[in-house]
Amino acid sequence: MRAIVFSNTGDSSVLSLAERDVPEPGDGQIRVRVMRSGVNPTDWKRRSAGDAGFAEATPNMDGAGLVDAVGPGVLSHHVGDRVWVMLAAHGSPYGTAADYAIVAAEHAFPLPDGVSYDVGAALGVPAITAHRALTVAEAGPARLGPGALIGRTVLVAGGAGAVGHAAIQLARWAGATVVTTVSSAEKAALATAAGAHHVVNYRRDDAAEQIRAVAPEGVDLIVEVSPAANAALNQAVAANHASIAIYANNGGDTVSFDIRPHMMLNARVQFLILYTLGEPLLQAAAEDVGVALRDGALPVGEEHGLPLHHFPLERTAEAHDAVERGVVGKVLIAVA
Repeated sequence: MRAIVFSNTGDSSVLSLAERDVPEPGDGQIRVRVMRSGVNPTDWKRRSAGDAGFAEATPNMDGAGLVDAVGPGVLSHHVGDRVWVMLAAHGSPYGTAADYAIVAAEHAFPLPDGVSYDVGAALGVPAITAHRALTVAEAGPARLGPGALIGRTVLVAGGAGAVGHAAIQLARWAGATVVTTVSSAEKAALATAAGAHHVVNYRRDDAAEQIRAVAPEGVDLIVEVSPAANAALNQAVAANHASIAIYANNGGDTVSFDIRPHMMLNARVQFLILYTLGEPLLQAAAEDVGVALRDGALPVGEEHGLPLHHFPLERTAEAHDAVERGVVGKVLIAVA
């Protein structure tokens, strides 16, 4: 089979296309014939500075394809099942940038007939991250579904990004009023197409006033990609008992904020990362994402607010570079 591999960390030049034997699934594992591989910032960061933990590894956490084989003890999947997968390369040398990937059975989920592999490969890290960010509030909800966020106002920072896009879609599906911040008219159009009710350019001096005009009592949930840059804005628009869910460090590794204003609001600052989230929360998120998927709430493509950029497998290094440069939209590798 064809596989993208790397043995040393570094820039994208450490990635190479190789021929490898088709791997066999072990206990609790399945083998997936990969159709699409999704590229996320975590993939290039793991490749450039992380420790794969293996002499040789294939990158990329997310993907979609067909179950090709099942290992001993697997009763949940059958050969021929269409699936989307998450965290394939976490603790494994078999990421999705290959013709075949070995995936823990519990990290592969049904991809309904009629839902494209592009949609499936765009889920994973972005959708599960967005779900977690929307379910960390003190008063809940712990799960998402139609009506779960009725009466809540959600502020999504960076609504044109992959996680921001998923957060807008999931929050809208769950009944929230969705406000998002962007940096340009082009990104505003994408966020609106994703379903945001109100879009604000965070570079404007009156950004807080615009958000307060939509939510006079403040916003209840903030899905935050750039805490260092947005700390003052978040403080200005947070409601009493607001939760600020931080999932990335765009714009700086250190954030400072005034303690007393947040204290007076009983505000909650919640950090999150999927790798240490724990299986129960991952499974709950995947189940809810699956329902949203069946409801048609998670489409992709420029007309739905998330432009797609396809690369063939042999150009995986270019795909990683595109994500590292911050390309707007979702980068996918068309494996098959």
